Amino acid sequence: MTLLGKTVHITADLILVATCLAGIRRNTGLTPNLRYVKNDSIRDYTARYLKFGESCYDYSVAKIGASKYFSRK
Repeated sequence: MTLLGKTVHITADLILVATCLAGIRRNTGLTPNLRYVKNDSIRDYTARYLKFGESCYDYSVAKIGASKYFSRK
């Protein structure tokens, strides 16, 4: 696998993990506790990563909600 292929694969995996964490947060209220991260820049990047997952989750729910293949119960 080329370097570009690996980069795309890892990026897709990171997006899926962020979206999954957003779904867990929305359904259960559980979220990572960032107070224990010592480095400020790592804490900032982690918070941005989690916010990106929230936006991916919102976009996915909006697209699926507008689809005729899904219905709400």
